[in-house]
Amino acid sequence: MTSLPIHMLAFLDRSNIGNAEIAGMEKALNLVGDRYEWLLTIFYISYIVFEFSLLFWKILPPHLVCATVVFLWGLVATLQSAVQNWQGIMALRFFLGAFEAAYGPGVIYLFSFFYLRHEVGFRCGIFASAAPLASTFAGALAYGITNGDSKLANWRLLFLVEGLPTILMAPVAYFFVPDSPDKAKFLNRQEQEFARARAIRQTGKSDRVGGIDAKQLAQTLLDVKAWCNALLYFSANVSYASLPVYLPLILTQMGYSSIDAQGLSAPPYFVAFLSALITTFIADRTQQRGLVLMITSLVGAVGYLVLATVETVGVRYFAIFLAAAGVFSTIPNILAWTLNNQGSDTRRGAGLVLINVVGQCGPVLGTRLYPNAERPRYVKGMSICAAFMFSATIMSLALRILLIWENKRLEEKYAGAINAVKVEQEATPNQNEMDVGVEDYGPKFRYVL
Repeated sequence: MTSLPIHMLAFLDRSNIGNAEIAGMEKALNLVGDRYEWLLTIFYISYIVFEFSLLFWKILPPHLVCATVVFLWGLVATLQSAVQNWQGIMALRFFLGAFEAAYGPGVIYLFSFFYLRHEVGFRCGIFASAAPLASTFAGALAYGITNGDSKLANWRLLFLVEGLPTILMAPVAYFFVPDSPDKAKFLNRQEQEFARARAIRQTGKSDRVGGIDAKQLAQTLLDVKAWCNALLYFSANVSYASLPVYLPLILTQMGYSSIDAQGLSAPPYFVAFLSALITTFIADRTQQRGLVLMITSLVGAVGYLVLATVETVGVRYFAIFLAAAGVFSTIPNILAWTLNNQGSDTRRGAGLVLINVVGQCGPVLGTRLYPNAERPRYVKGMSICAAFMFSATIMSLALRILLIWENKRLEEKYAGAINAVKVEQEATPNQNEMDVGVEDYGPKFRYVL
């Protein structure tokens, strides 16, 4: 549970620039032309470049990696309150992206050390739901901060108030983020032994930290299914990255004051928070993640389509609920699908690196979709987001069909081996070799649809 508040802070620190922009930063830093768009884009450029740092969670003790990056991005986020020009905040946004790149994907990867395939999706949902939950508080918090009368400029106070808590969470991460289930301090001895047995059942070994397999890294890069997930993540991220940083601005262009826009941005995010939890739970229970993704991406696409075509303010505001719910529940299900369908620790890590390197190119596009020239309705940006969400629906269907075909091949390949093991188990019932390493590639491995 330590990861949930930290991820909330991470999302606050990356997306509060949208609240700061309408709270006076635009005028103070002379953000003319496309300068604001570049502040959003530079974050994701560094995020992509430093995505390889996810693998540090496999090579080094996770608690040390986590505490280091949390402290560093918290420091950078806080220093944004002191910048005096556009160049200064551009530099800070670059480093913010670099340090955050090691956190979010790394925690998702760490979940695969703790939870089995039918459990990990909901945990991804809890983790990813911190993003819309943070955005809910961001609107309310920004409303409270920017509605006050402070000697410090409201936008500077916003960066300061939301950045300092992240620094304070660094020692919490150091002492409470476990390196592995059997070393978790919050578990008693019996629970640690049980966790160790689960790890052996999952991968055939209990020690999961300490090196990667170069051959398996290469195999992941040649895996068509991994690339399908990456393209799916790219499509969803076009909308996922742009909505939080532009929503306050979109609401002001609907006619609301900047103060009201801060408050009205909260309800859609709370609905998205609930949607992320519900959809990942359903996908875990049914093991039909592709079908869930088709529904969530379609809901998001409809929301953006309404925003692109309708002028009535009330209808457009309702469409924001659809867009937020669809987008924020699509992302955690893609992450879980990636973990579900790679059959080793190295390949799960490589799969996450791949989807983030390719997928985080989506925000580079998404953060350029709402230029000032497109005000007030941003028809082009909304239409592009709708198109990418529709494409995510189609890709989810295509990948699901491919996985059904792959499972049929596995059934044919391992039918003889499974029957032989069943006969052996009937003869020696105390042995259960098939329950060791069942989530790595082998006779019992099947892709989650």
